[in-house]
Amino acid sequence: MAELYIAHEYSIAALQLILAMLGMGATLTGRDFQDIARGPVPIAAGTGVQLLVVPLLAFLFISWPGVTPGVAIGIALIAAIPGGTVSNIFTYLARGDIALSISVTTLTTLACLVTTPLILDLLIGQQLPADFVMPRLGIVFEIGLTLLLPLLLGMLFLRYYPRSAPTFSLWCIRGSLLGVLLIVIGSLIAGRLDLAAFGAGNAVLVALFAIALAFAGWLVPRLTGMNRRKATAIEIEVVVRNINLGVLLKVSIFPASDPTLAPIGDLVLCTLLLYGGLQLIIGAALIRLRRSKNATQTTTASGKKP
Repeated sequence: MAELYIAHEYSIAALQLILAMLGMGATLTGRDFQDIARGPVPIAAGTGVQLLVVPLLAFLFISWPGVTPGVAIGIALIAAIPGGTVSNIFTYLARGDIALSISVTTLTTLACLVTTPLILDLLIGQQLPADFVMPRLGIVFEIGLTLLLPLLLGMLFLRYYPRSAPTFSLWCIRGSLLGVLLIVIGSLIAGRLDLAAFGAGNAVLVALFAIALAFAGWLVPRLTGMNRRKATAIEIEVVVRNINLGVLLKVSIFPASDPTLAPIGDLVLCTLLLYGGLQLIIGAALIRLRRSKNATQTTTASGKKP
């Protein structure tokens, strides 16, 4: 069973990511991007914190004395990947500015074609084995094939089949979540998610990194004077990353079938999945904290009594 999962690990990771992006694309139209021209400051701030502040925080944590290479690479991957569909869902549930969330997610997803290999190279170029070569072109190809192309196909599906698009999106998202579950179960069966070997110190480091991102997501909107709904969108967008993409890149760069790279890859995977769990907890807390206040702001803005 373990050998079967290892042999198909990449295919499972790629399929679950493609399904997630198809589901996201089936919720987007060209009108969703008009907000970029109407409100450039919030979008610029949201994109800037994703592409500049998050990698800077990752660099600080990676530079911490005694950080193991696998954990450092995992943190770098988290910083290099954009937000995902979950951030848009969480923003909706928190009554945040969903148009802003979608715009920032889409812009950073498009930008990651260039920024992801660049950030990885800058952050972990020194953490990799001496004979290891970062597969930059491979990363670009995989992002285009598993992120951007499915996103475009999902948007085309919505355009030509608008009535079926909500159901199509829902089942794609469900399929993606099933793929994540298969990755977790397969990794456990293969003995690659060893939390005892990962260590409490590494777990605390990943948790502190998640808290640091949450603080950055809280601080930047307030420094730029955003209203509460826009601030909520940025908060969630910064914390909730596209862990699906991180897992795919991990599988591609550190395949379990390679006995030399597999031990590093196991630590990377633990880091990604631990952060994935933490971001759901933080995201749920933000929904609980922001939902009622944002609803009040929405009704006040529409001229109704809160």
